[in-house]
Amino acid sequence: MKLAFAGLGVMGFPMAGHLAKAGHEVAVFNRSPEKAGRWVATHGGRAGATAAEAAQDAEFLLLCVGNDDDVRAVVTQALPSLAPNAVIVDHTTTSARLAREMAQLCAEAGASFIDAPVSGGQAGVEAGQLTIMCGGDAGAFARAEAVVGAYAKAVKLMGPAGAGQLTKMVNQICIAGVVQGLAEGLHFAQRAGLDPADVLAAISKGAAQSWQMDNRWPTMAEGRFDFGFAVDWMRKDLGLVLDEAGDNGARLDVTRLVDSYYAEVQAMGGARWDTSSLVARLERPK
Repeated sequence: MKLAFAGLGVMGFPMAGHLAKAGHEVAVFNRSPEKAGRWVATHGGRAGATAAEAAQDAEFLLLCVGNDDDVRAVVTQALPSLAPNAVIVDHTTTSARLAREMAQLCAEAGASFIDAPVSGGQAGVEAGQLTIMCGGDAGAFARAEAVVGAYAKAVKLMGPAGAGQLTKMVNQICIAGVVQGLAEGLHFAQRAGLDPADVLAAISKGAAQSWQMDNRWPTMAEGRFDFGFAVDWMRKDLGLVLDEAGDNGARLDVTRLVDSYYAEVQAMGGARWDTSSLVARLERPK
């Protein structure tokens, strides 16, 4: 198919690459033109100087940008250039409110909008093994599912517009609690004089097991955080969660507390550290 992809960051660059490898005709747009040029040099296709240029006559526009305002700007600029009955698939983590707004805007223009945030991180996208949670019209989702399957291991429609973003919020709530528990468990083990590697071997096959334990415990024990999902990004996501909770009345006591802990990590200079750096604040002198 003829596709356009906007946003060639850590996630978007390999996503668009998987689409090209799947045989689609892909045009890309990025606010920093050098990234678009590097993508074309790597994968072929073409780069548009604007979102509208990249989206010219495309059947699908896929994007993975920074925040609500970025999504609004790209969609507004690109929408008039798309082919009739086009589908826009937004992989950005945004507010559910923005997803509903964009769905309405697209419907008025004869297009469809799917909010499709992802989970799996850089390793997952590079391996083509993302989990994608979607909101939108079932017919548009059915068309999009085959396209995003180029980089996904699981794709599920959660409900109408905004439902994908709400599901991603649940994902981030769960991760925040798990990482804080993992940080405290590791901190306790070290203070108790236990070998972290032995503790991991003893508990990682039982009820305490998690993806975070399997993939982050060793690096947390070594104090290595220069990789992965940045604290700044997690705070952005938790901000969306807490805003939504303010609207729907959900009590998120632990999530609010963990968000404040991430603020401490930022103040320590860890804005770009991996989210597992919660353990670093426990090791500071009181």
